[in-house]
Amino acid sequence: MIGNIVDYIKEYGGETFSERPLCEVDALVLSQFAYLKFEGLIPGPEVNEPSVSVENLTNSPDFDMLFSDVRYEKPNRELYNAMVSSKRFSDMLINCHINIVEKERETQFSATTFILNDGRIFIAFRGTDENIIGWKEDLNMTFMDPIPGQSLAAQYINTVAGKFKGDFYVGGHSKGGNLSVYASMTCSKTIQDRIIHVYSMDGPGFRPELLVKYGYDAIKDRTTKILPHSSLVGMLFENKMIFKVVESNSFGLKQHDPYTWLVRDLKFIEVEGLYRSRSRSDDNINEWICSLNADERKAFIDTLFDVIDGSEVDNTIDLGREWKNSTLKMAKKMKDLDPITREMMTKIIKMLFEIASEKLRRQMKADIEEAKTFLENVKITGKG
Repeated sequence: MIGNIVDYIKEYGGETFSERPLCEVDALVLSQFAYLKFEGLIPGPEVNEPSVSVENLTNSPDFDMLFSDVRYEKPNRELYNAMVSSKRFSDMLINCHINIVEKERETQFSATTFILNDGRIFIAFRGTDENIIGWKEDLNMTFMDPIPGQSLAAQYINTVAGKFKGDFYVGGHSKGGNLSVYASMTCSKTIQDRIIHVYSMDGPGFRPELLVKYGYDAIKDRTTKILPHSSLVGMLFENKMIFKVVESNSFGLKQHDPYTWLVRDLKFIEVEGLYRSRSRSDDNINEWICSLNADERKAFIDTLFDVIDGSEVDNTIDLGREWKNSTLKMAKKMKDLDPITREMMTKIIKMLFEIASEKLRRQMKADIEEAKTFLENVKITGKG
């Protein structure tokens, strides 16, 4: 079988985790599942309330809110349906969900704990969502140590691991991968000893000095970083962590989408390395950012987001929808910058626009499907 994570569940979801332990494909399944909007449906880490099973989520009157992330609405429904129909995931329990978005603190953080049917847990950190503030926090990594999301991740892993017994996994996609590694490096030693494995799925790396400062060597042999072969997000600040590269059925930044990663049987299809052009682009951005001191990095990121803020949108979907006006407004703000700064800023903004255009495409497709359903209902009922 060659397919994506949904196909994997349909093909191999008949085995429990007791029968076949968690693998890297399961880690991506759970990292993507953490993007669902569990707010109001799953208890938080500060309370001692019963966990909710994947199967019982369907009984909630707010069930459809799970899929309110328009970027992945259709594939997330397909993922959920495959999980709830499988022996492997249907009785998986969910608890300790937290979601924080604070523009003032430039913070976007979310985490969820999944209790597998072998008794072990998987702590999943959500990646950057549709909020522009999430991208600001990601880029704050260039000068801030730690960013608020990293501090919250370390607190979360200490709190949740204290509520459950036994060994556990940690993982996440995009920024969630970075948070997974950070939290695993900085959590208490007794909790760190219980970590089975850490999965960073196309997550940004760390400035070299931080890997030394936080003792990455203590978890290095238990950490797997996986990138698609045209990775950009996962190669930000990357130069020390070992990673494996997997095949995708898409191109460019669209490969950041976990649903494009190809699975053969029980493993990702691996390739030899990153595309050469993408690798050169990553090196150029990383080398330039690392050549700046902390104050210069902060000034650059603040200027970058002052330019983006000039577009007068607060999420990447609107950035794509209003791309003409956004581009003109940002161009005016950039005209007085020095050539090198303007060039690097243009590269990063181009990355945001590529992501925004993909999100907008998904939104338009969802809107068309909704309109078709509405018109079909009008046709059937004769109302309108």
